[in-house]
Amino acid sequence: MALLEVREVTKKFGELVANDRVSFTVETGTIVGLIGPNGAGKTTLFNCITGLYPADGGAIHFDGREITALKPYEIARRGAVRTFQVVRPLKEMTVFDNVLVGAFLKTGDRRAAAARAEECLSICNLTSFRDRPAGGLPIGGKKRLEMARALATRPKLLMLDEVMAGMTSTEINASVEVILRLRDSGITLMIVEHVMEGIMPIADKVVVLDGGIKIAEDAPGNIVNDERVIEAYLGPKYSQRFKARREGADLG
Repeated sequence: MALLEVREVTKKFGELVANDRVSFTVETGTIVGLIGPNGAGKTTLFNCITGLYPADGGAIHFDGREITALKPYEIARRGAVRTFQVVRPLKEMTVFDNVLVGAFLKTGDRRAAAARAEECLSICNLTSFRDRPAGGLPIGGKKRLEMARALATRPKLLMLDEVMAGMTSTEINASVEVILRLRDSGITLMIVEHVMEGIMPIADKVVVLDGGIKIAEDAPGNIVNDERVIEAYLGPKYSQRFKARREGADLG
């Protein structure tokens, strides 16, 4: 069953068409990757889905209801929540209080909000940073804080925008573990990502944009062999590495 349906969504900035009649679905309980070169329109599409930008055409349905014209806070309250590519912590507040802000979206009870914040800190491996000012976290910690704050809103769909960018291999592995934990808890995820080693092994489906146009929508194993995707984004070397890793895993 589709939790999110994007139907012919178009977004223009003057003469520039950032999204050109993009359509795809995100099924409940899955991880969907959204990839493509810089300037492909991935973050613009996130902004349209979450109400930051009004779509200039098409329709967006979430959980069985149209949300195309709703405000960001209305969409968030319905359960579609996102992080930002450029992290936006409340720098002078503690890590705990940053997450607490997110928890207040669904409850006015401070005790319940605090309990939810603590739970999200644990899930995102941030408990040890609980009382630190958020502005002092390393980039990996700030990315996880974005996740924890969004998670605190109790989303049905969590949309992550380059949550692994700038991380070390160890931090990427830790983020992948968190993402899989969230998926297993029943949260559907849609992830914009350039770190292919992070998203391709865990995605159920990958949607590829190039120049604002959807050029592919398929399972990762098919995406890496799609000539349009190889030419536009991945390149032949990545396709070969992915195939070699997959064959090695099968042999193991």
